[in-house]
Amino acid sequence: MSHARQWRVEKAVTELKKDAGALFVQTLELLQGLGPEFAEARQKIQALQERLLNERFHLAVLGQFKRGKSTFINALLGEEVLPTAILPLTAVPTFLLWSPEIHARVLRQEDLPQEEFTGQDSTALTAFLAQFVTEAGNPKNHKKVTQVEVFYPSPLLRHGVVLIDTPGIGSTFRHNTEATLNFLPQCDAALFLISADPPITEVEVEFLKAIRSKVTHLFFILNKVDYLNKEEITSLLTFIKSVLREQAGIPGNPPIFCVSARQGLEARKTNDTALWKHSGLEEVWRYMVDFLARDKNNALQAALAKKAADIIADIIMRLHLTIRSLEMPLAELDERLQIFAKKIQEAEEQRVLIGDLLAGERKRMAAFLEEQAETLRQKARSHLQGIVRDHLAEMGNGINENVIRETIAQAIPDFFEPELNEMARVFDQRVTEVLRPYQQRVDELIETVRKTAAELFAVPYHAPSSSGAFAMKRQPYWVTHKWDSTFTHLPEGIITRLLPQRIRRERMTDRLLQQVEALVLNNVENLRWATLQNLNQAFRSFGSGLDERLQETIHATHGAIQVARSKRLDHAQNVVQEITRFQSITRELSELQAGFEALSDGQEVPNMLLYKSSP
Repeated sequence: MSHARQWRVEKAVTELKKDAGALFVQTLELLQGLGPEFAEARQKIQALQERLLNERFHLAVLGQFKRGKSTFINALLGEEVLPTAILPLTAVPTFLLWSPEIHARVLRQEDLPQEEFTGQDSTALTAFLAQFVTEAGNPKNHKKVTQVEVFYPSPLLRHGVVLIDTPGIGSTFRHNTEATLNFLPQCDAALFLISADPPITEVEVEFLKAIRSKVTHLFFILNKVDYLNKEEITSLLTFIKSVLREQAGIPGNPPIFCVSARQGLEARKTNDTALWKHSGLEEVWRYMVDFLARDKNNALQAALAKKAADIIADIIMRLHLTIRSLEMPLAELDERLQIFAKKIQEAEEQRVLIGDLLAGERKRMAAFLEEQAETLRQKARSHLQGIVRDHLAEMGNGINENVIRETIAQAIPDFFEPELNEMARVFDQRVTEVLRPYQQRVDELIETVRKTAAELFAVPYHAPSSSGAFAMKRQPYWVTHKWDSTFTHLPEGIITRLLPQRIRRERMTDRLLQQVEALVLNNVENLRWATLQNLNQAFRSFGSGLDERLQETIHATHGAIQVARSKRLDHAQNVVQEITRFQSITRELSELQAGFEALSDGQEVPNMLLYKSSP
């Protein structure tokens, strides 16, 4: 990429955050002039500012074995960082993040120590990674790696893009594909590599069917086009689009970029601008940074601006209540405080009632979990016992018990991984449905308190435009669940080996079925227990969140009035100056609120606000 092009990209990304950033700076500077009772509001604004500055765009790179996925990522990075292999890479995701210096971190299961790499030699980095993410260096992931993080000084990563190299789809282990499916909804977009040899397989079509509803943005890379002429590329694109639409069910007209990852990597190595453009990678880069990352930042900026506007509205209401309390005769103020205190007591009684109802809902959800677990036990038992009986029927008298054990061991993660995904989906949906009415009831309680304060003290009332805090997506996490698939080895005794074949077969069948039952109970219990813990945590967090919101509202209204009353008693001679100061801050905050609301609606912020925080 040319220096001029890189500068334009950096400028475009910087512009995304300038308007909102200026408003956050101005708001924080203004809130510094308020007392410690507004410290919590300052922390909230600062937290939103940090979300804006630290947000990243998580892009999962998907593809079947030998599509050129690693070469493609290396081309974007500019060097051969990820190892390429003749054999498939192991089932470990690799996160590529920006850092001014090269280093890597390998995370492992079961409290095993993580591995670290530091140094500026990218060849040494590649060799280090090969020990953990290739089948040759880490066969069947016996080193129990859960995730690899590579920090690299790539311009693309510097713009907030996090590339995630996922395990190849269609591997020998089906549960690896299931783990990928569970991971994708946490990402912002997915890039799917295909090529001409063959153009698109049945495995890829089935995978796309599974992910089409899990990814917000999905686009495609047709790699290795340097081996094709223009007519072949045109014909191939027509065919691929038809397959995506008619067989994979991909709606609309998703972008398909024609690239040569091999040429792109060579272009970056030799700093050949013409070859970089010819390889098609420049267009992909521009799309990711200028459209996808920009689109996400615009959405993020709008959501954060909306939340900031609500926080400022709460601050303004508190200031109005403070001003009115300072202006009002003390006797009248005390009378209205008593009326308001009764309304707050009613709200707190309602909150206690909601807490009791939530406890009942949690018990019903736990009972539903027990029903789901029993259904899963029956399903798993039937599935695994069927495998045992099918193998016994196929083997006849030539029974090999070890083969049956190995088949069951492989079948367990293949069976339970999608069941884990489905149970998580069902409970997430059920919990959301159960908790939504309670969220609405507490929202109504809070609004009752706010409206009562506004009416009693004749101050402007602002209904929040956003409900709750904006949930920023953190770095996606890859869950590596350890399923129990270990059989207890019980060798036959001498007497058993002397028994007739029929009796030996019956005893072996009983032994296998008993161990299958133990494995079913163990794995379902692990899943049930983990789900129960998540369920309890969800209800605890929800209940404490409702309590916190109600208490914040009471503090912002009743508390503001009481603070003003105390100021009148302690500093009666400074009341006029305090009123004037609060009125001035209120006017400036109202301007900032209008600026944030403009941003949340996709409009430009008035220049007068931006200039205030310019150096």
